[in-house]
Amino acid sequence: MRNAADIHPMEPDDLLQLVLQSPSPAPRLSEVGEVAEAGDGIAVVSGLDRALSDEVLEFESGVQGIVLDLEPGRLGVVLLGASDRVAVGERVFRSHRVVSTWVGDGLLGRVVDALGNPTDGKGPSKADMLRPVEAEAPDILARRAISRPLATGLKAIDAAVPIGLGQRQLVIGDRQTGKTSICVDAILNQKSTDVICIYCAIGQRGDAVAKVINAIRAGGLTDRTIVMAAGDEEAAGLSYVAPYAATAMAEYFSGQGKDVLLVFDDLTHHARSYRELSLLLRRPPGREAFPGDIFYIHARLLERAGQFTETAGGGSITALAVVETQAENLSAYIPTNLISITDGQVYLSPHLVRKNQFPAVDLGKSVSRVGGKAQSPAFRSVAGNLRVTLSQFEELEDFARFGTRLDDATRARLTRGAAVRTALRQAERDPMSAVEQLAILTAANDGALDGLAEGGADKVMQHIRGAARRDLADIAETILNGAGLDEEAHRRMRAIGQHARAAMERPDATDA
Repeated sequence: MRNAADIHPMEPDDLLQLVLQSPSPAPRLSEVGEVAEAGDGIAVVSGLDRALSDEVLEFESGVQGIVLDLEPGRLGVVLLGASDRVAVGERVFRSHRVVSTWVGDGLLGRVVDALGNPTDGKGPSKADMLRPVEAEAPDILARRAISRPLATGLKAIDAAVPIGLGQRQLVIGDRQTGKTSICVDAILNQKSTDVICIYCAIGQRGDAVAKVINAIRAGGLTDRTIVMAAGDEEAAGLSYVAPYAATAMAEYFSGQGKDVLLVFDDLTHHARSYRELSLLLRRPPGREAFPGDIFYIHARLLERAGQFTETAGGGSITALAVVETQAENLSAYIPTNLISITDGQVYLSPHLVRKNQFPAVDLGKSVSRVGGKAQSPAFRSVAGNLRVTLSQFEELEDFARFGTRLDDATRARLTRGAAVRTALRQAERDPMSAVEQLAILTAANDGALDGLAEGGADKVMQHIRGAARRDLADIAETILNGAGLDEEAHRRMRAIGQHARAAMERPDATDA
């Protein structure tokens, strides 16, 4: 046992050396801000002078936000959660990272929110990594020409408004004209391809998103599809972030050499969400109360799509952007903005809806500035004059309403035009293979549908589809390989149409 006398007090210098040599945590500096104002979907934060644009901030209540406005002594923050949880005076912390989303193969078959977190009740996802939602669009040298078609399975689009892999195409029209249906059918038609599909619902009702999910499941595309839902009941900030996050997921797959079909449904809601946030942050409104940078938010989004070179991954991102018009006003601010950014549009007309013409694609106002170069030679040989035939028919149809006496040649053109328009009708959730489409269009051009009522034309087209699947498998393979049709192939297609019409006119004709 040691005595107190044996214990020698340490000299001050020795004590200092011992303290300096002992392990201790490194000092950490952190900035703490404070909520100065709180509003619907936004907050104004003070005290974080070193925060960066697009940086994620952590609120004491657990809500996250994105720095959108940088002003001296003031930050405009977009909230990614319920704004009623954020109170004035609450502390705010920097995260030193930009807003990111989960990406990876583990998200396939899942329903996720705008940040990649699963919301389908199937447990955590097996996502590979976090990826910033914002990224610089690939430059010109990282892109190559669009040369491969994206088959939608819809006659009116594949024949007259073709879309290529890597194209940016609008699907535009008034409410209830079938915009979402066209996009979902395009997704379902990828069942026989290797295309990865991402459906991004922006500001949509929950029941509308549920219908899309059920259609994808019924079509057997679940294992190659991601559904991202930022509903209208959620924070406006999530609707603003969602399309960028979906594009980041698409870039993950395209960087691996895969083709991706990306649907934004719809960018009108996205623009409205951004306008709401901007006006709450007191940004000056411009035309139609939208802020001046509304063009930039969509341009930097859609320019990330394209067909990329091998050094840039070798994959492609095809963007179908849905846009809603009011009373067929294509010259409104947001539609014209997006038309100037994209490579064409598929316009859906309410007039055709009232005529029970589905899909209601108005070929006169629809255009594809790129996809025609990627269209199969087989489609070009059969549907090359489709637009001309329909435009002439519509002019004559309007003229014939006045009760004018028509000569036989004009009556024949009216009959043929009506048959071609009937041939473009197609049921929802029923995409067709290329050989089925071409067989029906060949029959319409040859007069096999002339003079038939709607029910009779439907029976003939069903007969043609069955015969094409059964007897034209070799031609289907030729079309799939990108080759054109020779005279023998055209003859066999015409024969199928003639046989279907003859079967229809027999007294014992059935629905077969």
